[in-house]
Order: sequence, then structure tokens, then C-alpha cells
Amino acid sequence: MVLAGDPSPGPNNASPPGRARLSRDERRSQLLDAAREVFVSSGYHAAAMDAIALQAGISKPILYQHFPGKLELYLALLDAGSDSLEAAVRAALASTDDNHERVNATIRAYFAFMSDPDSTFRLVFESDLTSEPAVRERVDSVMQACTLAVSDVIAEDTELDREEAMLLAAGLTGAAQVAARWWLTQAGPLSRGTAETLVASLAWRGIGGFPRAGEGVVD
Repeated sequence: MVLAGDPSPGPNNASPPGRARLSRDERRSQLLDAAREVFVSSGYHAAAMDAIALQAGISKPILYQHFPGKLELYLALLDAGSDSLEAAVRAALASTDDNHERVNATIRAYFAFMSDPDSTFRLVFESDLTSEPAVRERVDSVMQACTLAVSDVIAEDTELDREEAMLLAAGLTGAAQVAARWWLTQAGPLSRGTAETLVASLAWRGIGGFPRAGEGVVD
């Protein structure tokens, strides 16, 4: 059976009898899932296209039809992970007009991203390929995008200038990222909910010192 979007069956890529037909998007998603597992467990340099094809249960020619090389496959995963984190932060900021709850929601977004069972955060924040310009650019871009999203809210509410708002936002998002990663690897029995509450309280005690224009400092 020929898979949609896959090369015609041949000696090296014949489809086993009974295999379900997949659309090109479905096949791409399957390959990304398989590649994520291999990259997370092995790192970029040790991962092999053969291992990714094996994990996906397909032949290597099919893998190369969708992704011309290992770097392109890695970058596709990095893009997906970066987009996911940025979307989560923006959704947290848009979820309420209450700034205290916005801080809580933003902290939760980082903890949720770090806690995802697929471990995508390792590709974004613990990559062994940051010497590659395309990888470094994507990592820097998502960090900048999240910081910018938070700074927009800070600037609008406090009337601080852009540079001041960006500095505060970088402090908040940086603390959320580092604390969530530390909790995931070091915190032992400390529950995620408790960790989120502690970090959110710390963040609010700081950012709450910059109240909305026309309002006093929030306790």
C-alpha cells in the first residue's frame, strides 16, 4: 500500500501489508514524535537518522523525503517547541486582567512546559547544538518573544519606558524558566503546585512594586 506523501514502494521502502494510509501532515507528525524521543534521549550529536527511522517504524528513504537532513529535522522540532512555549505565555497573559493572576498564570505556563512528558524543553533550553547559528537564533528568538510579550503588559500598565519594561520582563521570565528547570531536576518531593505558588509569590512581590499607573504599590 502506498502511503500518502511517501515514495512508491520499492526494495528499500515497501509498505508492510495492512499499514494505515497517512496523510503527509500525519506522517510528518509521526516522524517528529519519533525524532523528539531520539534527540531527547541521545542528544543531537549522538542521534542517528537510522535510529529515528527505526523509532518511527519506517524506512530511511521515507524519512529523507520529509526532512532532507538531521539538522532540518531538529530545527523543525525546535520551532514547534518554541512556538508552544510562546503561545502558552501569551495565553497566560491574556487569560485575565488581574495582574497578580497574570503572574501566577505565567509561572504556571513555564512549569507546564518544563513538565510536559515529551521533554521538549530539553531541546529548547538544554540543546547540545547551541554552537549552530540556526539553533542559537531560535532559542534566542523564543526567549525574546516571551520577554517582549510580558514587557508589553508591564509597559502598558505601569507606563514605564520600553527598556525598563523589558528588563523587568526578562527578570520575571528568566526566574520562571530557571526555577521550573531546577524544580524538575532537583526539588525532590516538592510538588509542582507548591513550587508554582512559591515562585509566583516571589515574582509578584517583586513586580507588584511597580503598580498600575495611578495606583499605589500592591501588597
